[in-house]
Amino acid sequence: MTTNTSTLPEYLIVGASIAGGAPQDLLVRDGVLAAVGPSAAADASAAAITIDAEGLVALPGMVDLHTHLREPGREDAETVETGSRAAALGGFTAVHAMANSSPVADTAGVVEQVYRLGLASGWVEVRPVGAVTVGLGGERLAELGAMAESRASVRVFSDDGVCVSDPVLMRRALEYVKAFDGVVAQHAQEPRLTEGAQMNEGDVSAVLGLTGWPAVAEESIIARDVLLAQHVGSRLHVCHVSTAGSVEIIRWAKARGIDVTAEVTPHHLLLTDELVRSYDPVYKVNPPLRTSDDVHALRAALADGTIDVVGTDHAPHPSEHKECEWAQAAMGMTGLETALSVVQHTMVETGLLDWEGFARVTSVAPARIGRLAHQGRPLATGEPANLILVDPAARWTVDPATMATKGRNSPFRGLELPGSVRATFYGGHPTVLDGRLATPRPAAGPATAQEAPAWSI
Repeated sequence: MTTNTSTLPEYLIVGASIAGGAPQDLLVRDGVLAAVGPSAAADASAAAITIDAEGLVALPGMVDLHTHLREPGREDAETVETGSRAAALGGFTAVHAMANSSPVADTAGVVEQVYRLGLASGWVEVRPVGAVTVGLGGERLAELGAMAESRASVRVFSDDGVCVSDPVLMRRALEYVKAFDGVVAQHAQEPRLTEGAQMNEGDVSAVLGLTGWPAVAEESIIARDVLLAQHVGSRLHVCHVSTAGSVEIIRWAKARGIDVTAEVTPHHLLLTDELVRSYDPVYKVNPPLRTSDDVHALRAALADGTIDVVGTDHAPHPSEHKECEWAQAAMGMTGLETALSVVQHTMVETGLLDWEGFARVTSVAPARIGRLAHQGRPLATGEPANLILVDPAARWTVDPATMATKGRNSPFRGLELPGSVRATFYGGHPTVLDGRLATPRPAAGPATAQEAPAWSI
């Protein structure tokens, strides 16, 4: 399915602050930024749809390296359609769909199915993540080359949800993906150290009597894998880093020139294991919520570049899998529609990142890691029109019942957060306008007659 960009309406965005800079105009035409700055208004046609963006910040569309869309097979939790709608509302123009679907995305056929579902949806670019091992079983490599050569052009491979704990298998995976510039995204969790674990190992787990999840279970795998990546000369990405010790290992590896990147989730930037005292399963997640010291270390690492990106680890579940006893509850939290606000709250409003830094960790770096050449681009003349308009002064209260995702398991429910996505442009087409879903990016076809209203968002 291809998009005939010549049928897209033309949009003139007036007075947006690009990454927090001085207000400028942007002209969106034929899927690209046709003009940025003083010439945009002059170059706009009479049919251009004007968007008043005074007071709004223009940013590259966000890119998520870590999204669980659940389809195929787990459509009761999420679908590509519902997850894509949530992503667009959250300011994303591309997401990477993790492989732990049913069947597992461990063959060219399954990743192509996910890819086609994303094309048919049209809300965001959906890039499938291929499994590292067959069925996530950790015993033999999946069809890495076939997935890379498929129409989906998979470049990110992960068994996320479980760790590739066998060091020989992990080495072979790193060697294999090197041939086509792929990356292995590791879920760092030594399984023997986390048997029966329910939450972070520490003072709170001791008081509550819940089996602890030690930080060393994550840190030992990261230490092993950065050395394997150095030995092989391949790319390694560490999923959802959660401890201060992990940060120090990654910092050490980068100082040695090892090709390692890392991500942190919004929930690990804000929430701590103190919340588990409520026994509310909405706070049960893998890796677990850690201590306030870990939270501060993660924020500092994201600010200084030790951690490269924010990845949502959006993990929707049916309500019956979360509204139950703690021990039986599924692990995971939703995150697509709250990520921007949580990062603004924890990183921008604290002065750790400016809006340019925000774009670096939510768009530029994840697009580079995922090898998406047309995402995460600067908002400049001639660049693809994948962008968002954000109202940084807005305040809103999280209500999972109103979200586009099927999942209601948001750990931020009832919390007032800053920042609101007012518009999302995917490939030059507005999927979100005035903070509400508009229409998906159209497929190739004849142009539809359009009036030219003025939008104030």
